Amino acid sequence: MSESLLSAIAAIIGGDGVLTGVAAAPYCKDWRGRYAGEAIAVVFPSTAQQVSDVVKLCVAQGIAIVPQGGNTSLCGASVPLANGSQQIVINLSRMNSIRKVDAINYTMTVEAGCKLASLYEAADKADRLFPLGLTAIAPHCEIGGNLSTNAGGIGVLRYGSARDLVLGLEVVLPDGQIWNGLRSLRKDNTGYDLKHLFLGAEGTLGIITAAVLKLYPRPRSVATACIAVRDPQVAVALLSHLRATCGDKISGFEIISRSCLDLVFKHISDTYEPFDSKHEWIVITKLADVLATPLDVPLAESLKSFGDGIIAFDITSEETRAERWWRLRKNIAEAQKAEGISIKHDVSIPISSVPQFIAQASTALRASYPGVRIVAFGHIGDGNIHYNISMLDAEKNSDFIEQQEQGVNHIVYEVVAQLDGSISAEHGLGQLKREEITRYKSAIELQLMRDIKRTLDPHGLMNPGKVV
Repeated sequence: MSESLLSAIAAIIGGDGVLTGVAAAPYCKDWRGRYAGEAIAVVFPSTAQQVSDVVKLCVAQGIAIVPQGGNTSLCGASVPLANGSQQIVINLSRMNSIRKVDAINYTMTVEAGCKLASLYEAADKADRLFPLGLTAIAPHCEIGGNLSTNAGGIGVLRYGSARDLVLGLEVVLPDGQIWNGLRSLRKDNTGYDLKHLFLGAEGTLGIITAAVLKLYPRPRSVATACIAVRDPQVAVALLSHLRATCGDKISGFEIISRSCLDLVFKHISDTYEPFDSKHEWIVITKLADVLATPLDVPLAESLKSFGDGIIAFDITSEETRAERWWRLRKNIAEAQKAEGISIKHDVSIPISSVPQFIAQASTALRASYPGVRIVAFGHIGDGNIHYNISMLDAEKNSDFIEQQEQGVNHIVYEVVAQLDGSISAEHGLGQLKREEITRYKSAIELQLMRDIKRTLDPHGLMNPGKVV
């Protein structure tokens, strides 16, 4: 069966667009190296019609379909399962055209395989901004995957997550039909807003092949501050103060713990302490405005008027200097990867409860697992904290993670639940949290999700084993 299927697929997309065996293996393993499966083939269509034709072939033969972009999923959503089932990976990297940039309408229509970096460049050429501000994976990820996981990043505080940046979608449905919803309208009140079914669905309800994205005015003035604060409670209070004094000019507000900084200095070259003394917590924030009025002075005035809790701060409007600070934030994931494996959590909490979460979870973990290292950082501006645990002694990590992962997760997720948070803020569920979510969503929510899945994908062939 597989030989005839592969021949039929090759006839649609060309023989050079079909990889099997050893050549396909890299696409069957996730970015973190945690999940690996096997596929009959990895195929690379160039058009939505080719995607449609391949899906129809797979459905006819009962072959599961795994949509894939840049394969930077952190939860195993973009790779085939390791259960021996028959699966085809549909990689959209060849669908990388920017179909249209409409600067007057502040939109661009792009294909799913466009790398995020290319969208930044296209927007900039049109004197516009595409504000989906991811960090470590930005050079590698593709917009289809960003939309399928409802990616967040450092700009959510001002611009919202990926879901908020989409006006329309083109989607290949699980039966192979193509839904053309590529509308560039800000207002369209003609029934259910179907695009939201596919945003954040991790490819379980269909394959996003193109999107109409929102653009924004390009900032003319930027000021960045690096701030040493006493603790997360001060950071949260400072955010509230800045929002009251600087308004919507705040386009990023990130917190970094000392454990993060130590790992970055250890593993990432050309990184330096931002202050003369070491501090346990720092915040990096950015103001941006479309007017060319300098922002250094109002930012400094706001920080000076805050009161107790700020230990030190520095401000710059120079891009090179600001980037040195942002490198501390952007390279945390890479530094952790160099240090070894860890138990990662991507959680969201009401902003006012973030300090309580960090304190409560850290106290409980250290009581249960003496000698753990807690790496806490992230988008405190929208309540999304990356909260990762490993042993200080890297040689003990493998045993610790193998034996204790579920116990660690239980401690962290119970605190999250008590504070009315979410166990997945921006990375999705994938394979990693598919079972875990059943403990934290209500029965009716889970049933509605399963009903939607069953309605759109009655044969269960679209990215099975992920999300629901």
